[in-house]
Amino acid sequence: MISWMQKHNRYLVWTIWIATIAFIGAGFVGWGSYSFGAKAGNVAKVGTIEIPQTKLNLVYSSLYSQYNEMMQGTLDEAKAKEMGLIQQAFAQLATQAKLLNFAKDIGLIVSDEEVAQKLQEIRIFQKDGVFNKEIYNGYLRTQRLKAKFFEETLREELVIQKALSLLSVEGLPLEEEAILAAMNVSDKIAYKILTSNQVDSVADETKIKAQWEMQKENFLTDPSYTLSIVWTPSKDTPVTDDEVKAHFEANRFNYTDASGKQLSFDEAKTLATQDLKIKKTKKSAQKAYIAFKKGEQDASEKMTLAFGDSNLTEEVWSELKTKSTGDIIKPKIIADRYATIKIENSVPSRVKTYEEAKKEVTAAYVDQAKKEALLNLADTTLQNFDINGSIVTDFVKFEENVNLEGLNSEESLQFLQKLFTSSKEKGIISVSDKVVVYNILEQKLIVADVNQTESAIQTVNKLKQNTFESNLIKILDKQYPTEVYMGGLSN
Repeated sequence: MISWMQKHNRYLVWTIWIATIAFIGAGFVGWGSYSFGAKAGNVAKVGTIEIPQTKLNLVYSSLYSQYNEMMQGTLDEAKAKEMGLIQQAFAQLATQAKLLNFAKDIGLIVSDEEVAQKLQEIRIFQKDGVFNKEIYNGYLRTQRLKAKFFEETLREELVIQKALSLLSVEGLPLEEEAILAAMNVSDKIAYKILTSNQVDSVADETKIKAQWEMQKENFLTDPSYTLSIVWTPSKDTPVTDDEVKAHFEANRFNYTDASGKQLSFDEAKTLATQDLKIKKTKKSAQKAYIAFKKGEQDASEKMTLAFGDSNLTEEVWSELKTKSTGDIIKPKIIADRYATIKIENSVPSRVKTYEEAKKEVTAAYVDQAKKEALLNLADTTLQNFDINGSIVTDFVKFEENVNLEGLNSEESLQFLQKLFTSSKEKGIISVSDKVVVYNILEQKLIVADVNQTESAIQTVNKLKQNTFESNLIKILDKQYPTEVYMGGLSN
C-alpha cells in the first residue's frame, strides 16, 4: 500500500481528502528540522494561490498518521524523511492549488450555506446526530486552529469536488464489454506446489564465512545506553468526575473505537481519566526535570538498555539517538507516567565478529540456499511438467473466493492475482513460502450476471474519470507555475 501511495501520489487529491476531514481526530505531527524560508507564513505560490505553512503542517500530520497506522505504529521521523512525506504533502497541496486556480478561472464558487451544511454533516462534531458547536470549538482549540481557517479549507475542498465532478463521464457499451470480458475469463489449470521441505541444503562453513566477509557490515551489535531516570507517576494525581467529564467533552473526537465510531462518556471514562491525570501531572514532571538538572533530585533508577528496548517508547529512543552523554531529555510519557532521562553512557554499535554473527549468518545462508534450490526444482518441474500427480482445478475466475487445494485463502488469492495478470500459458508463481508450477489446460468466457455488469460499469466510469483527471492535472501543471519559498519540498 505504501509503495502504491508513493507511486500514485498525484492522484491522492481525490482519493484522500487530507486537508480537512481526514485529519480530524489525528493529533498534530511535526516533520522535524527543516530550513524554512517562508514568505509571510506561506511556503509556496501556485498560480495566484498561496500555500500557507499551517496547511502544510496539517496535510503532513494527516499523511504521517495514515502511514503510521498502516505501518502499525512503527513510523518515526527518520523513516518519514526517507519516504519523502513532506514532499508528498506538498505535492498534494500543489495539485489542489492548481485545481483551485482552474475552478476560480471558470467561475466555480461554494456558498456559505454549502460550507455550513458540510460542516454540520461531519460526524465527529455531532452529538446525538446533531452538530454541536461546543465539540467543534473544542476541536479547534485542541488543534490550535481558527474557525475561519478550518472553514475556508473545507470550502476549498468543496470547490475541488465541484471542479472534478465536471469530468464525470459514463462509460460506453464497448468499454463495459471489454471490462466484463476481463472479469469473466475462466481458467482450468493443473498445478504442483513445491516447498523448501522438498529440497536439501548443507551448511558449508567455508561458504558461510565467505558470505559473512562480504556482508559483515550488515551484522552489527545493538548500541546500548546507561540511563538515569526520574519517574513522575500520574496514577495518584487527583481528578474529579466533573473534571473528567469536561475533559471528555472538549476532546471527545479523540475517543473512538476500532471502527472510528465515537465512544460515549461511560465507554471512554477510564481512558479519559488516565489522559486527564497525565495532563495534570505534566507540571510536576517539569519541576522534577528542573530539580534533576540542577542536581537537587536523585534518579528513581539507573538501567542499561539496548537501543529500542521496550521499556522505553519509540519517541524516547528517537530523541535519545540524537543526544550525547550527559544530556537530559525533557519529560516524556511512558504508559501512565513521565520519564526524565539522563544519558550516563552510551556504547555505539559495532560489526560483530564471525563467532558472534555465526548463527545469524548461517540462518541467512541456509535460507537463501533453500530458495535457490527450490527455484531450480521449480524450473526442472516446469520443463518436465506432467499432469499426472498434479492438482487439476475446475474453471476458476480471479474474482471468485476460491480456496485452491494445498493453499490457504490468502495464498489462493495471491496465486490467482498473479495468474490472471500473466500472459504465460504455463509458468512459476511464488506464493508466500511456496512455489507453484502451473499449466493452463483450458480457458473460456463465462456469461456475466447483473451484479458483474454493474461492477463493470462502475469500473469503467472510475477508470475514465481517473484518466480525465490525470490529463487535466498535466494541463494545469503548465498553466499554473509553482514558486517554492523554502527548501526540501520537492524532489
